Amino acid sequence: MPAGILPDVLPLIEQLLVLQDRDRRLMRIETELKEIPAQRKRLLDKAAAAQNGLEAAKLRSRQIESDKRKLELEVSSKVDFMRKCESLQGQTKSNEEYRRYAHQIETTKGEIHAIEDQEIGLMERAEAAARELAAATREAAQLKADADKLISELAAREARVQRDFDTGTAERERIAENIDEIDLTRYERILAKKGDLVVVGVKGSVCGGCHMKLPQQSFVEAKASQTLAFCPNCGRILYHTRDMDPEPGETWHRDDDY
Repeated sequence: MPAGILPDVLPLIEQLLVLQDRDRRLMRIETELKEIPAQRKRLLDKAAAAQNGLEAAKLRSRQIESDKRKLELEVSSKVDFMRKCESLQGQTKSNEEYRRYAHQIETTKGEIHAIEDQEIGLMERAEAAARELAAATREAAQLKADADKLISELAAREARVQRDFDTGTAERERIAENIDEIDLTRYERILAKKGDLVVVGVKGSVCGGCHMKLPQQSFVEAKASQTLAFCPNCGRILYHTRDMDPEPGETWHRDDDY
């Protein structure tokens, strides 16, 4: 706000309004800067979750393949055992041993059929796992590519916003140097308590910060613009210009009058 733009108010009020404008802008920039790491983390977490899903799909696929190999080995072992029984059956001359080998052969055949049924089930699971793995691979690759691109854009934005913040901070310091130390301390103390709105206008004797009606003395001080006036309710610095006076027939109310 250029000096002299509010001829009705103290030059100090103009300085503080300019300072307040820079402070509010810096607060917005600072908020944006603080949000960027969280945005970056969300992108990384999303990509990491997809990668974890891919690793889990790989693990399930490997487990199914491992289970298939175990069943194949078990079938191979039983086939060897069955062949051994058939060989011994052909060599025995004892009817009892012949029947015992025959029983073992039939039992083993049943066991092999049962294992082959399990193998069929595993093959179906393996096909489903392969489809799941392919989908997880595509998703993880896409999310990583998206995250890399967006993180790169965030880095550029963060650098740009940081430059704006540094420039704004330097400008703010130059403005603050021209303000009396006592008045600057008062302003900054209110800023720490109230946030970005420190210097507020008075409309119809109502504080523009807390929207409470001012005592007559406070309103007169703000309107006279001879010294800094403060709201007795919220402590903000007050100022008044002619365009803040109500039009003829118009009455300003506090928010709690409604």
